[in-house]
Amino acid sequence: MGIGRKNILSLLQERTENYSAKVALGMKNQYGWKEMTYSGIGVLSRKLGAYMINDLQLEKGDKIAILSESKPEFGACVFASIIAGTITVPLDIKLTKYELKSILSDCLPKLILVSRKHIEMAKYLKEEISSINNILVIDEPYYGIEETSIYQLPDKYDAKWRVRSSKSTALIIYTSGTTGKPKGVETTFANILTQLDGIKSVMDTIMPFENINLLSILPMNHLFEMTVGFSTFLNYGCSIYYTPSLKPNDILSIMREKRIQFMIVVPAFLKLLKTTTENEIKSRSQFAQLRFKIMFALAKYIPSYRIKKLMFRNYHKKFGGRFKGCLSGGAPLDIAVGDFFQRIGIRVFQGYGLTETSPVVSINVDRQSDIATVGRALKSYEAKIDPETGELMVKGPSVMKGYHNQPELTAQVIDKDGWFHTGDIAEIKNGGHIYITGRIKNMIVLSGGKKVFPEEVEAVLEKSPLFSEVCVLGLSRTFGSKDGTEEIAAVIVPKQEIIEKYDDENLEKVVRAEVKQLATRLTAYKRPVNIIVSKNPLPRTATNKVKRKEVKQLASV
Repeated sequence: MGIGRKNILSLLQERTENYSAKVALGMKNQYGWKEMTYSGIGVLSRKLGAYMINDLQLEKGDKIAILSESKPEFGACVFASIIAGTITVPLDIKLTKYELKSILSDCLPKLILVSRKHIEMAKYLKEEISSINNILVIDEPYYGIEETSIYQLPDKYDAKWRVRSSKSTALIIYTSGTTGKPKGVETTFANILTQLDGIKSVMDTIMPFENINLLSILPMNHLFEMTVGFSTFLNYGCSIYYTPSLKPNDILSIMREKRIQFMIVVPAFLKLLKTTTENEIKSRSQFAQLRFKIMFALAKYIPSYRIKKLMFRNYHKKFGGRFKGCLSGGAPLDIAVGDFFQRIGIRVFQGYGLTETSPVVSINVDRQSDIATVGRALKSYEAKIDPETGELMVKGPSVMKGYHNQPELTAQVIDKDGWFHTGDIAEIKNGGHIYITGRIKNMIVLSGGKKVFPEEVEAVLEKSPLFSEVCVLGLSRTFGSKDGTEEIAAVIVPKQEIIEKYDDENLEKVVRAEVKQLATRLTAYKRPVNIIVSKNPLPRTATNKVKRKEVKQLASV
């Protein structure tokens, strides 16, 4: 039976029974590893689900919020919500209390499930949001906490599981923490089941995923992690491990200890891992550096990943010896970063999607030498390019139900024929492969009407060995004959060693000279006019996307 014909409850029951004694989810803490088997997750989920139905009297379709970092109990809470027939609202722990209040005022949950680190925030939200009746702590009970832990609930599992329509909302994922009108994406059970089926059919062509160990580093309030890193790999019967730290050395330590074979990552993490590896190479003897350089050049012409893995076996030992590859999504992958890992024998599969598409639209599995493409659309999707604007549009059963409480906004992005307008500029070529070239809302319109996509300019400036971060955007002129039009600005964060090497005046001169030299590779009208040097890291989201709006505010000061 295909996944698309199942309901989510029968799928949960089946996986729990098939893999009962196997580790499902694990996390390292100060005492060592806490691991939950598939059976253990099932028991905790049923206990919590029964409590929500019988004791808390939650109704089918009520909303429950989860405020926690990624951990095994988070997964149990999601499954309990499905059992109880409620809608899950995972929250971003990095948001301010005002942003969280705005979101919860929009969805009005009855219950907050919270980790011990965020209890005070949950208490504040309960005081501010009248719909919230209860707080449950998802960690084991400990001294000084009044709130009930899910581990303290009565051992009752007799509640009847609530089956809901496949068209019902399973999750509401808020894509921004604005204090204005929050944008909550409603994802249905049909959306999720279609994704599981489509992603599995693509991943099956990569390698056998049954019984592998996966390392998860993305927050579970993001749909990329929830649908792919969590749901897809539990569906395979994998063991998923979480890390409390995103420091490369801590992650590498877990990769070695648990012999990790695959990861779901964002490009910023791969860039950090590449830098860490390169710094280690630089610390070696001149002979070792030369040896690496020669092998790296040769690896370009070797198609076999097995041979490349043998060539760079010392580096693979640092990754645990069994690491085969990763799926990258959430932001565009730097071609140089992807090429680096492919050359040393680690496969990088670039995916593309949006929260509104549940979230995966495509994964590049068959053009590994062409890292620029995000692959063909999954089998459930149709994809086409708007001939007038160049915008990518997709259609299929994984497109969201809509924005919560915002039918007008939904109608702006899903047209009457069911096509979702992604907001991304793209090309479809080479047998249906999608190439993302820019984002409509980031587009800079110059005084002569010429259009510039900042991603194109950033790709050139990011090649500098002097720069740590680059953000290109349009700043409006407020004077002269071109008042109201935009000009291209580049906000540059130099590398720390460059900042320490020069005083402010000379630092600016060095950066400006570097930008001007690199910009000669661009058509004249695409070259930055305004160059702003910042010593502070650029503001980023939880998945490491640059917050362009905030950078623009800083640059406009």
